[in-house]
Amino acid sequence: MNQVVAETIAQLEGRKYNFSAGPAALPQAVLEQARDEMLDFRGEGASIMEVSHRGKLFMQVAEEAEADLRELLKVPANYKVMFLQGGARGQFAAVPMNLKGEKSGADYINSGHWAQSAIKEAQRYLDVNVAADGKNASFHTMPKQSDWRLSSDAAYLHYTPNETIGGLEFPFIPDSGDVPLVADMSSNILSRPIDVSKFGLIYAGSQKNIGPAGLTVVIVRDDLLNLGQSACPAVLDYNLQASKNSMYNTPPTYGWYLAGLVFKWLKTQGGLEAIDKINDRKSGKLYSAIDGSDFYHNPVDVSWRSRMNIPFTLAKPELDATFLSEADKEGFLYLQGHKAVGGMRASIYNAVPEHHVDALTSFMSEFERKYG
Repeated sequence: MNQVVAETIAQLEGRKYNFSAGPAALPQAVLEQARDEMLDFRGEGASIMEVSHRGKLFMQVAEEAEADLRELLKVPANYKVMFLQGGARGQFAAVPMNLKGEKSGADYINSGHWAQSAIKEAQRYLDVNVAADGKNASFHTMPKQSDWRLSSDAAYLHYTPNETIGGLEFPFIPDSGDVPLVADMSSNILSRPIDVSKFGLIYAGSQKNIGPAGLTVVIVRDDLLNLGQSACPAVLDYNLQASKNSMYNTPPTYGWYLAGLVFKWLKTQGGLEAIDKINDRKSGKLYSAIDGSDFYHNPVDVSWRSRMNIPFTLAKPELDATFLSEADKEGFLYLQGHKAVGGMRASIYNAVPEHHVDALTSFMSEFERKYG
């Protein structure tokens, strides 16, 4: 076993290198705190999972989590923050049902698998205009914004800032003019500072950079809360959920609690400004290992590459199974690429430590030496 890999595994006390695309790695400090608080939360004599979501104890947890998220993202006061169920797929339906208003359609940007899924679901509720499409370029790049075909009367403009499967990430926030901009930030939220005021609505499934699966964060501007359709299910109604502080129904309390711990962990790391620099270093190291080799390849246009999800292929595809087998023996988890793309994929969200990336690049170098 490579010395760097062996030494790092020893430091992890049995935990391995988790490069899962989602549900994904959580900070070890968060897991340890949750473990320590599992049976007796703040002297209550019960787990946080066992107390009422409307009780004083959980309300304090919920309020702290929202306050910390607002601080991290610098969310303006005229935005509501909600912690809901249903994942991003639920929001694929909730967005058109809540934002359509009197409009007949909305603009969508097709940047890959998850954008296509959002488009397909939205077509159930309104007319979808695909204003820009990266399909002809195999989603390895996107048309420049000046070539987008935006509607004159769209209810909103929807895009997916980061595609977990294809490894494409927008290097800019689209200019939507007076049309509300909607973003599915499931896989890159909290990875860098953003200007929330440029968005009408942001939603994110939690299982990548926020916490465990089952929780969805929705951030919506106040003036968009009264546009919902009468047929919208109450549990997906933004106005109703906002008025009930995300507690119209019983929320995913443990996921909310863990998200709060992640937010506090991010603050101890120096906030989003600091995590942004770390993410630059981590992705830079992995891309350098790929680009500096004739053995590995990443197909995405350099200016559109994701920092969170990095797919790569081997020059000899017949070695894919060998790569994965040897990686598994060395303690690397979930490096197999999505079936739609093939090859390999390393997801390096906020909670993936930088030394895990160092270990991976060391393994890749050794594998290339043996088989290249």
